[in-house]
Amino acid sequence: MSVNKVILLGNLGKDPDLRYTPSGKAVATFSLATNERWTSQDGQKQENTTWHNIVAWGKQAETMKEYLAKGQQVYIEGRIANRSYEDKEGNKKYVSEVVVQQFSFIGSKGSSGNGGGETAAAESTAETAPDAGSGQSDDDLPF
Repeated sequence: MSVNKVILLGNLGKDPDLRYTPSGKAVATFSLATNERWTSQDGQKQENTTWHNIVAWGKQAETMKEYLAKGQQVYIEGRIANRSYEDKEGNKKYVSEVVVQQFSFIGSKGSSGNGGGETAAAESTAETAPDAGSGQSDDDLPF
């Protein structure tokens, strides 16, 4: 048995970038910041920000592009995916990404998520990859 599950609650570092594959499948990418705060042994307040690469496919990608904006808070459940590619100089690069399976909007578009309360919520069923046969059509999604 194995599990590949990620849960994140953070703020968008940029507006989602929406593109389409040659076959017409939507894919959105953006960065998400999560913060950790603590007090050091000497009483100093410390903070660390971790950046995550986020990828969403299909209807989820289009919905995220429409309703999410830089600074907005979002809750994401997904899985970690690793891939590699060659850059322009021919060097092999490695990337870890969180592939969205479900998400919820926290706050409203343009808000930084600090206002508290959930004003627009959407959850979606897993649509994890362009060729994944989840068995659900876009008509089953609540948006």
